[in-house]
Amino acid sequence: MESLSYKTISANAATVTKEWVLIDATNAVLGRLAAQVAKILRGKDKPSFTPHVDCGDNVIIINAEKVRLTGKKLTDKEYVRHSGYPGGIRLTTPAEYLKKNPEFIIEKAVKGMLPRTRLGAAQMRNLKVYAGGEHPHAAQAPRTINLNEIK
Repeated sequence: MESLSYKTISANAATVTKEWVLIDATNAVLGRLAAQVAKILRGKDKPSFTPHVDCGDNVIIINAEKVRLTGKKLTDKEYVRHSGYPGGIRLTTPAEYLKKNPEFIIEKAVKGMLPRTRLGAAQMRNLKVYAGGEHPHAAQAPRTINLNEIK
């Protein structure tokens, strides 16, 4: 009887190699950017992807205020919050968030594409979003990724 010459390797916390990745959000479409970032955070772009392990990379996104929304989403889309009191619904558009807190839009879009579990929350902590072009993670020597070159 012949034995297999290969084994299915399951990654664990000890064998995972995490890198730092830098993405510039200038003129990037929000949904496409969020989909690629979620894929990198989960580790689905690596051959050693394991669904129940945090094997993704750490992602830094700069220039969050320059992200693009297509169509009329900038004014017609609404983010809904509720205070818990009767009549306490609060509606905010992406245009208002781009003025006061541009990081929120990208964080919310990416969070919606990750699992709603403790693992998803742990992967979300690997995301750092900054409104401007500066970031405090230069010591990690992140490699820059161009989203147009990723398939």
